[in-house]
Amino acid sequence: MIHILLIEDDPSLRQMLSDGLLRESYKVTEAIDVKQTKAVLASALARQATNQKPDIDVILLDLNLPDGTGESLLSYIRRNFRIPVLIISARHEEGKKIQMLDEGADDYLVKPFSVAELLARIRVAVRHSNQGSQTLARVYKHGDLAFDLDKKRVTRGEQVIKLSKTELKLLTQLATSPGYICTHRQLLKEVWGSEFVEHTHYLRIYMAQIRAKIEHNPADPQILLTETGIGYRLAEA
Repeated sequence: MIHILLIEDDPSLRQMLSDGLLRESYKVTEAIDVKQTKAVLASALARQATNQKPDIDVILLDLNLPDGTGESLLSYIRRNFRIPVLIISARHEEGKKIQMLDEGADDYLVKPFSVAELLARIRVAVRHSNQGSQTLARVYKHGDLAFDLDKKRVTRGEQVIKLSKTELKLLTQLATSPGYICTHRQLLKEVWGSEFVEHTHYLRIYMAQIRAKIEHNPADPQILLTETGIGYRLAEA
């Protein structure tokens, strides 16, 4: 059973989300502030100390908490765990989304959102977490397109698609987390280096080149998707 840690101080929203998750047969533990969250996570830390998997699978984190900030709590979680973290917040500024994703959040939902959307994001997080724990060959597939991340080989059916070294680096960054947003800063830092994190025009040029090679219709991309003002992501298979 998937175990969700729901960190939300609004009682009505917390109840609504908890009820929706329970209906889908998730196990839910609720926390209303930073202190309570760290108490809940103590058991996960203890399990890790004995080389066991943490007993929490996904964390839903509100940013506005009565005894501290969600930002500081995210930092604490990332220092100690690799558990997927989904931010749930009324703060819709692109700058805040980018900051949280750059600091280690796996996804960001802006309130109000539907339970159906939340459930879909949780399923993505769980799949990605499970894939990350496997040692099988990594292959991203979408329709007739396949990208073997270990062999650095992209094919459509029997046809091999040739990508440049930089295009392959960018596609690899995206394909390791399909369904998740990679921010401009993350991509620029990983592919070109920290001194290039403001050079977003590099991405526009290279993403257009990649789309021209992997999309059936580059003008209407279905695989390499833009998150306006934030970054890019690969559609799930």
